[in-house]
Amino acid sequence: MSPLRPTLRLLFAGSLVALLGGCVIAGDVRPYPAMAPVAPIAAPTPQATAGAIYAAGPGLQLYSDRRARDVGDLLTITLTENTTAQTTANTTTAKESDLSIGTPTVFGAPVTLGGKDILSASAKGSRDFAGKGTSAQSNRLLGSVTVTVVQRLPNGNLVVQGAKNLRLNQGDELVQVQGIVRAADIFPDNTIPSSRVADARIVYGGRGPVAQSNAMGWLSRFFNSALTPF
Repeated sequence: MSPLRPTLRLLFAGSLVALLGGCVIAGDVRPYPAMAPVAPIAAPTPQATAGAIYAAGPGLQLYSDRRARDVGDLLTITLTENTTAQTTANTTTAKESDLSIGTPTVFGAPVTLGGKDILSASAKGSRDFAGKGTSAQSNRLLGSVTVTVVQRLPNGNLVVQGAKNLRLNQGDELVQVQGIVRAADIFPDNTIPSSRVADARIVYGGRGPVAQSNAMGWLSRFFNSALTPF
């Protein structure tokens, strides 16, 4: 045996381990879902009024609260999401068929061979199918995220967007929030519940050992997909 063969085997095994390790690392750095881009629109510059000492602008409001109202203002969204879904399906089908052909006759006499009917026939068939499926899902998300007003619509509604990234001992956690809020729904303490956010897009995800332990491997995903013949 050539002395190079064990070395080649070791190199091949090392390359395979490095390749598999690279696959594991690549699975841990999956990019977070990107939010729909919303270009911030600058607040309009107030026009100077001839003969007036003061001009209207987003400066100090002497007779109003400090709730978000202009582009660049901050707003805290209280996440109170509770969703529950349950689906049950039952399907049952059955079919039976029966076919019988009597013994034909020729000039009134049955056609036989050795005293036995040779042309009579009968057939029976039946099939049935029963299927049942049940699905139940429950999700709950509590917390708060401070977002930024990125656009003020002509009707006064505010387009908000923001994210919170937490780096914990067991990985990273990310919460992204985007949607449209009505200025009248904002509480005096400059907060608003997530149930009052229109066109809300709330994304919650994580990376790290905990997230990996809850993810199914690629081979398991294949056997649980529609591609498997079993």
